[in-house]
Amino acid sequence: MSTVKIIDKTGKESGSAKLQDNIFGIKPNVAVMHQVVRAERASWRQGSASTKGRSDVSGGGRKPFRQKGTGRARQGTIRAAQMRGGGVVFGPHPRSYGFKVNAKEVKLGMRSALSAKQADKELIIVKDFDFKKPSTKDAVKALKALKVDGKRITLVISEEDVNSFLSFRNIEGVNVMPVTSMNTYDFVDNKALVITKDALDHIQEVLA
Repeated sequence: MSTVKIIDKTGKESGSAKLQDNIFGIKPNVAVMHQVVRAERASWRQGSASTKGRSDVSGGGRKPFRQKGTGRARQGTIRAAQMRGGGVVFGPHPRSYGFKVNAKEVKLGMRSALSAKQADKELIIVKDFDFKKPSTKDAVKALKALKVDGKRITLVISEEDVNSFLSFRNIEGVNVMPVTSMNTYDFVDNKALVITKDALDHIQEVLA
């Protein structure tokens, strides 16, 4: 096990925490991380684009004009794709873009992301923010004390820490999320990964 220092919201050292080597000390598996991130992003797509085929558009109950003698190409219905207002050929329909990834791969992806952050020295463990009430002003002050202001940050907090969530959510560049919503993409997509001590304990319990 490796040891990392814990700092408080004023930027002062406030103890240390042990990081499990099988979570924060492995060689990142880039291929699995890529697969898991693709699956996560695909599952977030709405997939609600829709078009009407020739059987869905209205009209077309009779032949638009007679077969011969008009000098035009023969047509059987105004619902055909080549006609103005007709159906769309091979158009999109509502669908799910998600695909399955094994649970072991999902956990390996998160372990790899956390290990990469620790190796790149982009992991910060905070004791807690302990806001008495929601305050964006105090949240900005805390980021300055942690020396991460101006960076793209992922902030992982405990599920019960509502005041911290409400304080950080309006700050540009800060993605604040409860630890129960953790995923590989959000662990990777930042320049600083800030985790509270309670959230760290939960992560190590789930990914052990």
